[in-house]
Amino acid sequence: MLRGFATVNYFAADLDAATKWYTELLGVPPYYDQVPGYREFRIGDYQDELGLVDAAYGPAPTEKPAGQVIFWHVDDLDASLERLLSLGATLNQPRIDYGDFSTASVVDPFGNVLGIMYNPHYAEILELVRPDRAGLDALKS
Repeated sequence: MLRGFATVNYFAADLDAATKWYTELLGVPPYYDQVPGYREFRIGDYQDELGLVDAAYGPAPTEKPAGQVIFWHVDDLDASLERLLSLGATLNQPRIDYGDFSTASVVDPFGNVLGIMYNPHYAEILELVRPDRAGLDALKS
């Protein structure tokens, strides 16, 4: 039944500040900003959608970050975590190693949990479904 996520939404009371922060983090501006209260980026090997939504349209705030954590694949977990922290995110969960997998998470300046993960299976699947992208991670190293 579940075939993959369509869009991950992060909520922010200051949508303009969140757009600026995520543009700096991702290195690209949102590709979609035609609806008031919503901005969307397409990022990564599969052009996944990351949406920013005005918090007025979101769920009621909680005292601490809550909900599901989407883990975005990164090539270098430690460097990615360091960059997120340098941009003003706060540590939510430090690096945890699970054999070949490693995860960590931060809370962005707007209260959203942002998970990052090094996942060797990501590269295997990428090679199967996107052979045009195969080996690009190795070139970055």
